[in-house]
Amino acid sequence: MTRIPTKAEILEWISAHPSQTSKRDIAKAFGIKGSDRIDLKRVLKELEAEGHLEKRRKTYRDPDRLPPVSVLQVKAPDADGDLFARPLEWHGEGVEPIVLVVPRASDPVLGEGDRILARLSVVQEEDHNYEARLIRRIGTNPKRILGVFRKGAEGGRIVPIDKASQSEWTVAAGAMHGARDGELVEAEQAGPKGRLGLPAARIVERLGDPSAPRAVSLIAIHQHGIPDDFPDAAIAEADRAKPVGLSGREDLRDLPLITIDPSDARDHDDACYAQIDDDPANPGGHVVWVAIADVAAYVTAGGALDREARKRGNSSYFPDRVVPMLPDRLSGDLCSLHEGVPRPCVAVRMVFDVAGRKLRHEFRRGLMQSVASLAYEEVQAAIDGEVSERTEALLDPVLRPLYAAYSAMVTAREDRQPLDLDLPERRIVLSEDGKVQSVNFRDRLDAHRLIEEFMIAANVCAAETLLAKRSALLFRVHEEPSPEKLDALRETAMAAGYPLAKGQVLQTRHLNQLLNAAAGTDDAELINMSTLRSMTQAYYSPENYGHFGLALANYAHFMSPIRRYADLIVHRALISVHGWGEDGLSEAEIDRLEDTATHISMTERRSMLAERDTTDRYLASYLSERVGNEFGGRISGIARFGAFVRLDETGADGLIPIRSLGREYFHFDREAGTLMGSDTGLTIAIGQRVTVRLAQAAPITGGLELELLALEDKALPRGAGPGRSGSRRKAGRGRKKAEKTKRKVTRRRR
Repeated sequence: MTRIPTKAEILEWISAHPSQTSKRDIAKAFGIKGSDRIDLKRVLKELEAEGHLEKRRKTYRDPDRLPPVSVLQVKAPDADGDLFARPLEWHGEGVEPIVLVVPRASDPVLGEGDRILARLSVVQEEDHNYEARLIRRIGTNPKRILGVFRKGAEGGRIVPIDKASQSEWTVAAGAMHGARDGELVEAEQAGPKGRLGLPAARIVERLGDPSAPRAVSLIAIHQHGIPDDFPDAAIAEADRAKPVGLSGREDLRDLPLITIDPSDARDHDDACYAQIDDDPANPGGHVVWVAIADVAAYVTAGGALDREARKRGNSSYFPDRVVPMLPDRLSGDLCSLHEGVPRPCVAVRMVFDVAGRKLRHEFRRGLMQSVASLAYEEVQAAIDGEVSERTEALLDPVLRPLYAAYSAMVTAREDRQPLDLDLPERRIVLSEDGKVQSVNFRDRLDAHRLIEEFMIAANVCAAETLLAKRSALLFRVHEEPSPEKLDALRETAMAAGYPLAKGQVLQTRHLNQLLNAAAGTDDAELINMSTLRSMTQAYYSPENYGHFGLALANYAHFMSPIRRYADLIVHRALISVHGWGEDGLSEAEIDRLEDTATHISMTERRSMLAERDTTDRYLASYLSERVGNEFGGRISGIARFGAFVRLDETGADGLIPIRSLGREYFHFDREAGTLMGSDTGLTIAIGQRVTVRLAQAAPITGGLELELLALEDKALPRGAGPGRSGSRRKAGRGRKKAEKTKRKVTRRRR
């Protein structure tokens, strides 16, 4: 009988020979033959049961070691330029090993996010445990799944949260990534169908509790059906793209164009530059350049990228992630106007007079090179006297001329009188673990207004040029409010003591007069919110109905083709009418412009809803630790079932259920937007100041339930207030009493 090796000897062999770990290899190494293999099998089973070995098909390996050939995901280069990678096949219980990619001269250039098949060798270095040599880059784009993991006897299964998904996914024991039962996980397809005919998946990320902050945006993405993985054909087409050169383009690289974006911007769509017009016929005038990334040079009509971009319609932005319209190879690289890198663009040169009125414009297709990528706050600080090392050299030749041109354009804007709503933008700041760290409101700087004004002007130029050339295009349409919505706004304004004239053709200047009258008063938020509610929703259309809010007759989106399909259509139309190449607007696209407009208007609303739901869930999670606390706010909406309140501190919206208002019956007046108590006469109306107590916060749904404590700084009348509920008989008497009473509403007057 042959001696069976000890467990320690077997483990030592496997450690020293990681590529020879099958039962046959081990038996051969120790000279085990015939029936003695039964005893060897028993020892291997014991090692597996004790957790020392992991069986992978017909081989055994140490679970705390990576296989000699592994799939890795490349990370961004570190400060020293070294390239590290994340092992996607790590299943150990300890700290995930660190893998350094050691490239050969013949290897292709690897970038962040690339998946590679690599041969690993164990090393004992201070900053890494393995070194990887590239075998090949993996070109496939595996399907992604988001769902709840259910552990089984051998591995488990994933129940997708997407209602449209008809199938569960199986997860092998070696592909669980340490997931626990009930956790939300992200997985990718791992091969053909497995047991029971279900597709196999490999868990790539554990997201923990489905109600936890990190899961919030993923849930919204899937609930609203936003495509978040690119088909293989689109990825392959993006990977094949090469940088566009100067051929057939105007060289604009000598123009000191700069990009100005939020500090956390993932891409750079637009760049700008301004200078004093040296034409004697235009004293005091300005020349403004706006250059936009030339996405049409890479995304051709009818291709895989184009089909996917149209399907998505736009990028979707969440506090912790972006779902881009185009793969990162384009959106974050070739089409992004990075500092110091030549990039193709479509640029418009606009000439304005001293009063900011546009005199003329012309479009160019060129190659530009941004001299700086700056943040709004950085630019504003430089103009206000806080110059940094980055902005000092740009202050006089670039930044001050931009502000001078903007100052002139403000004069023309005031003459035009676009709708001037004061609605602060909320900003949710997340910690590294995905929890809400703070909720605040973004400062509205002149740097923001400057870029906004330049982009509006460029959009107008695009619409005017294409109209003059009789080209098909997609307009950005914003129709005037309906008579019903205007009547509701007028009612609210009059109740607060502000007139809004009737019987005249409504213009934005009339609404601005209302907003200015309320500015600085307690009614400012009420009037701004009510004016916003009276507006129709903007949409895309091949027919031109003007833009009411901007007070413009001709308007089209031109400045964001990286993240909006409508802008790509406008770019292609400009290419066609100028004869710049074969990548213009095709006849097939023109034929289906109506369908495209309807579709991308829908995708825009879909993204807005998903982003709003995500924000609500984050805020509910943030406030869940403050249940029982009191908050100040304003009534922001009235419904038959209760009143909505917008909290001052966070801008979160919560509901005061009508059942919590006391035992009396409350009459709902839809036209006046009020709830009125039949016994106490308590009247709740939009815009009133309230003090509320947070009764419940539900992070999964994003719902906040509030209790009303005080109205307009006054305690509630006796018989009203939280925690009281009356009988059906008393409510019935109140209802009858209310029905006999004329519909009179107590209105606050100023």
